[in-house]
Amino acid sequence: MVTVLKKIPYAVLIPLAIFMLLAPFKPMPHVMEKLIMLRQGALSKPLDIFDLFYHLAPLVILILKVSVRRRAGGKG
Repeated sequence: MVTVLKKIPYAVLIPLAIFMLLAPFKPMPHVMEKLIMLRQGALSKPLDIFDLFYHLAPLVILILKVSVRRRAGGKG
């Protein structure tokens, strides 16, 4: 898994994470909408839960990549 994370360039991962967090741009990003639903206890449909994970996946991968890089001493 670490080797796969090292192969993904930051130049691709950072814009993808930003885009997925903000998509769709109008009327409200899905992540924001789903987090509000989660806070209200209304996030119960499987499609909504999948949608939240789908939009957060690039951010999670970016966080994993940064943490692996930090543990390796800044290399990779």
